Amino acid sequence: MSRPGARAAAGMHNGTIMPTDVRCLVETDASSAVVRLTGVLDLPGAEAVRGALLARLWQRPGPAIVDLTGVRIAAPRARTVVDDVHRAVAGWPAAGLLVLDPAGAPAGDVPVFPTLDAAQAALVAAPPAAVLTADLPPVVAAAREARALVTDGCARWRMPELAEPACIAVTEMVNNGVAHARSSMTLRVAPRDGALHLAVRDHSSRPPAYAGLAPLTSTGGRGLLLIDTVSRSWGSTPLPDGKVVWCVLHAEDEAAFRN
Repeated sequence: MSRPGARAAAGMHNGTIMPTDVRCLVETDASSAVVRLTGVLDLPGAEAVRGALLARLWQRPGPAIVDLTGVRIAAPRARTVVDDVHRAVAGWPAAGLLVLDPAGAPAGDVPVFPTLDAAQAALVAAPPAAVLTADLPPVVAAAREARALVTDGCARWRMPELAEPACIAVTEMVNNGVAHARSSMTLRVAPRDGALHLAVRDHSSRPPAYAGLAPLTSTGGRGLLLIDTVSRSWGSTPLPDGKVVWCVLHAEDEAAFRN
């Protein structure tokens, strides 16, 4: 079992930096969908917990159960970190959150369950996530492999009308990673509720920059504009050691565009 943790290293008191023992651990198990928070969750530690949860959700496709039974919430605002993560991964392929909280405290629009049995039953009742993943090197030819995976996914999931726009989007996402992140990448593709979700994870903290319409005389800078054009939504999620750039495409949008 791995134990990536979040620790508040220091606090301020009368202008003096003082050590503190406040700590919240994010305990994960590669064979389980359950992620346990233990210790004390406060505002100084919330950002590290957010990063650890996001990293875990990328590492293992499918929804996760965040177990809050072993954590003490030191500040009500710190509790919102779970809802923040839920919103952050809404556009990711094959990702989501359920919360186990015996107190039944609401967490925005995140489903909350009073027992582990109830949360696991909800997972079992949901259809298993269909997902395709590929590790890509930071080379120009990676875009070709990405398009092949996306085309395969669209055929498998009976979304042929999305193959062309999805290939446009994933080409720009991968090329952006090659040109700017210059790191290895992971491509993930999955259907959900009639939409196609794409994401490329790299190891650069540099966010993509969208400056709107590029001048006709420009020789570049249209990558994010193309993603914005073919997808209903897209974004970039920072991770502790990089980021995830994602987009969501809908078949009805493509049909309307063609008509």
